[in-house]
Amino acid sequence: MKKAVNLKEELALFEEHWSPKIVGEYNGNEVMVVKFKGEYPFHSHADTDDFFLVLEGRMTMELRDRKIEVGPGELFIVPKGVEHRPVAEEEVKVLLIEPKGEPNSGDSTERAPAVKEWI
Repeated sequence: MKKAVNLKEELALFEEHWSPKIVGEYNGNEVMVVKFKGEYPFHSHADTDDFFLVLEGRMTMELRDRKIEVGPGELFIVPKGVEHRPVAEEEVKVLLIEPKGEPNSGDSTERAPAVKEWI
């Protein structure tokens, strides 16, 4: 990296929801920031866990058997193969870490994979 990354500044560069922006890479993983609002389709990732760290706002991680509330400074990791759906009534800002090339939608046929791009 050429400089430290200020996540708040990076999040201020875009408005769209459900469109992760890559802010760094390490050991074959992409570090991304994203804004959520509304519901994402239920999906799973067969080969990788799914990491969510809430920076601002609140989200609910819906699993088929329960719902987990996640607030600022809290993280939730969905184990690989577990169906899940992130939901946010109001906008939430989240840090994601995923293996490079992993589609956000996992196996979902309900929605095309979001395109990840560098900020």
